[in-house]
Amino acid sequence: MRNNASRPSDEAPDLSGVPQEFRLASYVYELPEERIARRPAERRDASRLLLVDRAAEGARPDEFANLPELLAARFPQGGLLIANNSRVFPARIYGRRATGGRVELLLLTPLPLLHVKPLSEGWSSAEAEGLVRTAKRMKEGEAALFDAPAGSDFRVVLLERGEYGRCRLRLEWQGDIAAILNEIGHMPLPPYLEREDDAADRERYQTTYADASKAGSVAAPTAGLHFTPEVRARLAEKGFQWAEVTLYVGYGTFSPVRATDIREHVMHKEYVEVPEETAQAIRTAKAGGRPVIAVGTTSARSLEGMFAELGRVGGFAGETGIYIYPGADSAAYPGKSFGVVDALLTNFHLPESSLLIMVSALAGRERIMAAYALALAQGFRFFSYGDAMLIV
Repeated sequence: MRNNASRPSDEAPDLSGVPQEFRLASYVYELPEERIARRPAERRDASRLLLVDRAAEGARPDEFANLPELLAARFPQGGLLIANNSRVFPARIYGRRATGGRVELLLLTPLPLLHVKPLSEGWSSAEAEGLVRTAKRMKEGEAALFDAPAGSDFRVVLLERGEYGRCRLRLEWQGDIAAILNEIGHMPLPPYLEREDDAADRERYQTTYADASKAGSVAAPTAGLHFTPEVRARLAEKGFQWAEVTLYVGYGTFSPVRATDIREHVMHKEYVEVPEETAQAIRTAKAGGRPVIAVGTTSARSLEGMFAELGRVGGFAGETGIYIYPGADSAAYPGKSFGVVDALLTNFHLPESSLLIMVSALAGRERIMAAYALALAQGFRFFSYGDAMLIV
């Protein structure tokens, strides 16, 4: 599998003077379709794990269940794991136009970020972003109707079309919008899984620590899918603390990098919350010489986005459009891409994606591409429901 959709259609520019690490073509690998994990492992912690130790040569296959021991061997002083507690909500809904035509809507705006306004007779409304799919193009001002649960009602008006299929919408409803979506919505599985969601995905495409008050992601923070309460308890026994941030994962996480020189890519924005309690835990860990270990690229992006905005470690709530690539300076450390994160647990990412570029910034492009080649040779499973990689 190759991310062919990202290849520029115009004549390729001359990249003869561009270093390899800045060339999009340097982040290509061939992935057989059968290596995409279309279903999760039987148990969350039964996934495999590829250990990439930057102080050693090469990478080493292991098991995710051994994560506490692997981290304790590398960091006997303990450390701080930081995870994204956002919750995936059933954002894909199916309705109909007044003409009877089918409408598929992927709601992109997190529910906690909706600015709700009252309407008459028990109705509420809020503007939102979404992707709309119909057989024939919907007109601006046209409404789509949805079969809401008894005692409620729900419709969506298309207000304006934007780039890459994104639309500005007005949601109108009676009742509780979260309850409506939980009743009629479907889990927004990644497009590369090439299947509809089922009942099992309601539980497995969700971390065990997802916060119900943080329902707003349209993709799971997948590195966290492997964790069980038992694994977390063993980590605590070995001196590893746990703290959380919130990043509402948007559809932009699947958007390809289209620039042949990756430095020209413009990153999408996502809403981030870093509680002061988490910031204090980071400051304490750093002062004690203990590493900050991000659980997933979304946690890493939250921390580095906070750092870029503030120039220090502190509580933060707002959008980040940070783009982390090899050679990009962090907010306070010229020549370094990361200012907060010391180690990273992550899954395997799409070719030519901003996420593959981000992990290359942490471990080095050549080391990461060699690790991916080893993972392929060793039969690892890729993407959201796949295996994990630990970079220390």
